[in-house]
Amino acid sequence: MRIAALFPGQGSHSVGMGVDIAAAFPPAGETYATADATLPGLRALIEQGPPEDLTLTANQQPALVAASVAAYRAWAAHTGLTPAFAAGHSLGEYSALVAAGALDLVDALRLTRQRGELMQAAVPVGVGAMSAIMGDPAVVQEVCASMTGTVQPANFNAPTQTVISGEKGAVEAAGAELKSRGLKAIALKVSAPFHCALMQPAQDGLTPALNAATFHVPAFPVYANVTAQPNTAAAALPNLLARQITGAVRWVETIHALHAAGTDVFIEFGPGTVLTGLVKRILPDARTLNVGTAAQVQDFVL
Repeated sequence: MRIAALFPGQGSHSVGMGVDIAAAFPPAGETYATADATLPGLRALIEQGPPEDLTLTANQQPALVAASVAAYRAWAAHTGLTPAFAAGHSLGEYSALVAAGALDLVDALRLTRQRGELMQAAVPVGVGAMSAIMGDPAVVQEVCASMTGTVQPANFNAPTQTVISGEKGAVEAAGAELKSRGLKAIALKVSAPFHCALMQPAQDGLTPALNAATFHVPAFPVYANVTAQPNTAAAALPNLLARQITGAVRWVETIHALHAAGTDVFIEFGPGTVLTGLVKRILPDARTLNVGTAAQVQDFVL
């Protein structure tokens, strides 16, 4: 049974996420303790909120890493199972690398805190925007390329769902053009235009920290967002993570690549079921499971 471990990105958070797992399974409790020692106050924010503070990009990113890694470590210890592959959606790539032993949890928490701060500061509020487009991704790419100003595909989430990101006016103009061609455009409530060229200051700011961090050879291949390909080279990781900030999340290609590599079951670790839903849209017959609560760890059966 070849398992692909999946780790969610921003938007999957909730107050109280993983608290029951941390209480029931020592590896998860230790993960939360490490998170709080590294970023004091983070555990209380996860457990108690308030929601608006947990939602802040600089808090949400390390909090999701802590919750996702806690769920994974509890599951791994309880079941004795090891994935064949891993992948994370945007921020989730850091959780995947921790699970694979390629990045220390403390470094991942510090990097994602800095990543969140830099991404939030890269573009003034109101300057950028993101929209979810329902329709042919080839049309989305064509229209984005034809626009004046910065607008580009940011997330290829599902066969007919592509998120675009960029300058507010360019995103709105692209959305209007796409609607005129029969596609659907839905403006997203986001704090910044992620995964586009406007994030270049964040990429530049995080690159020195990524280059200074210690990376190890992953215990199993981790599929990178920007290439949709498996990586087992420690030296490649800083560049892949830096490029991810301005590059598109190639999730559809990633899931197809995992399937082609022989994945039998996709397991989403951490809060929510966003990735499970996307996998089902990409591969309707795929077997999917979720590990985000103590009961799901305790009752896990392949």
